[in-house]
Amino acid sequence: MDTVVKKPKKGFFGFVERAGNALPHPALLFGLFALITLIISCIGGWLGWSGVHPATGAQVEVVNLLSREGLHRILLDMVDNYTGFAPLGIVMVALLGIGVAESSGLIRAAINALLVKAPPRSITFMVVFTGILSNIASDLGYLLIIPLAGVIFHSLGRHPIAGMSAAFAGVSGGFSANILIGTIDPLLAGLSTEAAHILDMSYYVMPTANYYFMAVSTLVITITATFVTSKWIEPHLGKYTGNVEREEIVQPTALERKGLRRAGWLMIAWGVIFAVGLIPENGILRGADGTVLHSPLLRGFISVLFLVVASVGAVYGFTVGTFKTQNDLIKGMNTSFKSLVSFLVLVFFAAQFVAWFRWSNLGLLIAINGAELLRNAEIGLIPLVIIFVVFTGFMNLFMGSASAKWAILGPVFVPIFMLLGYSPELSQAVYRVGDSITNIISPMMSFFALIIVYYQKYDKKSGIGTIMATMMPYSLAFFVVWTLLLIVWIILGIPLGPEAPLYYSGVGQ
Repeated sequence: MDTVVKKPKKGFFGFVERAGNALPHPALLFGLFALITLIISCIGGWLGWSGVHPATGAQVEVVNLLSREGLHRILLDMVDNYTGFAPLGIVMVALLGIGVAESSGLIRAAINALLVKAPPRSITFMVVFTGILSNIASDLGYLLIIPLAGVIFHSLGRHPIAGMSAAFAGVSGGFSANILIGTIDPLLAGLSTEAAHILDMSYYVMPTANYYFMAVSTLVITITATFVTSKWIEPHLGKYTGNVEREEIVQPTALERKGLRRAGWLMIAWGVIFAVGLIPENGILRGADGTVLHSPLLRGFISVLFLVVASVGAVYGFTVGTFKTQNDLIKGMNTSFKSLVSFLVLVFFAAQFVAWFRWSNLGLLIAINGAELLRNAEIGLIPLVIIFVVFTGFMNLFMGSASAKWAILGPVFVPIFMLLGYSPELSQAVYRVGDSITNIISPMMSFFALIIVYYQKYDKKSGIGTIMATMMPYSLAFFVVWTLLLIVWIILGIPLGPEAPLYYSGVGQ
C-alpha cells in the first residue's frame, strides 16, 4: 500500500484541518477546561457574579473553587468524581458483553450474512442500513462494513467507491440512529443526567430516552442515503475503470450458519424470559410501581445488554470453535478492555471538569442568563433547534468524539433547554442530529485516515478532498432531512422515547 502524502489544503477545509490538528489530546483538553473553570470561578467569586434561580427564587452565586473550602473539596472528592462519573461504569460493563460477542466472531458473521444475502436491487439500502446497525458494535462498521461494501459493489459491476461511500454514510453519518440500543445511548444519557443535575438532582435520563426518534431516523436516514447514492454519487463517479480485480464474497460456512442459528434461538429464549417477566400485571420484571416503563430492563439496560450479548456470543463462539474453554470468554473481555485505556485516562479529566463546573455554579448561571437571553429574543423552539444543530455540527469539525463534546456542551445546553421548559431528552436528541451529520466530512473523525486508505485501494489519487467532495452531498441531505424530521416530531408532540417527553415542567416558567 502506497504511503498517503497529504497536501496542504486551502480555504475553509484547510482552516478546519489546521485548527483541528492544533487541538491538544482530548484528555489534556478536558484538563485545560478544568483549570479554566477554576480560574473563572475565582474571578467570578471576586466580582460577585450572581443570578436568581427561576424555580426557587434563591440567589445563585459563583463559588470560588480556589478558596480554602474549594481546594479542600477538590482534593477530597477527586477520586469520587472519577469513580462516580456516570458514563464510566456504563461503558465498562457494556464492553464486557460486546467483547465476548466480538471475539467470538458473532457480530462479524451476522453482519456478513446480512450483507451477502441481500437482493442486488436492495443492496444500497442494505449497505446503509447495516452500517447504521453496526453502531452497536463500536468500531466494527469502520473495520468491516465499509471495505466489504466496496467489495460487494465491485462484484456487482458497480463503482466500489460508491459502495464504500454509502456504507460510510450509514456507519458515521447515521451514527446516532439505530433500531437497537447501542453503547452511545447510555453513554450520552449518563452525561445528560449529570448535566440535568445542575438544575434538578432528581432528574434521570434513561438509555432509551431517544429510542422512538432514533428508530424512525434509521429508516429516514437509510432512505436518504440510498437516494443520494443512486441519484448523485454513482452518476458522478461513473463506471469504474480501475485495475482492481473483483473479489469473491465469502458466504457463511455451514458451521457459522449453525452458530448463528443457535445464537438466534438463545435470543428468542431471552425474549421469552423478558416477556414472562413483563406481561403479567404482577410480573417479576415490572417496576416497583407495577409499570413496564419503570422496569429494571429499561433502567438497568446495560446489565441486560451484558447478559444477553455475552451469553449469545458465548454460544456462537463455542459452536464455531473460536472459544475452546471458559478462559477464552475472559480473554475476549480482556481484549475489549484494552481499547478502554485511552477512555479511562480521558474520563478522569472529564469527570473533574464536569464536577468542578457544577460546583462552581458557572453552568447554572450560564444556563440562567442564556435562557433569559433566548427567552427575551423570543426565537421559539424551532429556531433554537436549528441553531443548536448547526452549532453542534460545526463543533464536530474540530472535535470528533460524541461523548467528549456532549460532556462539554451538555452542562451548558441541557440546563438552558430545561429553563426554557424543554426536556434534557430533547436537547440530547438535537445534539445527536448535529453531531452525526458532519462526521463524514470531518478530518478530525478518528477513522478518517483509514477511509482514505480504503478509497486509495480503488483510486490511488484519493485524498482528504476526495472524501469531503464525495461525502458532502450526504452531509447536506442528512442536515435537511434529519432536522425536518426533528421539527415535525416536535410539532406533532411525539415523545422521544419511553417516558421521554419533549417538555420539562420542573422549573417555573
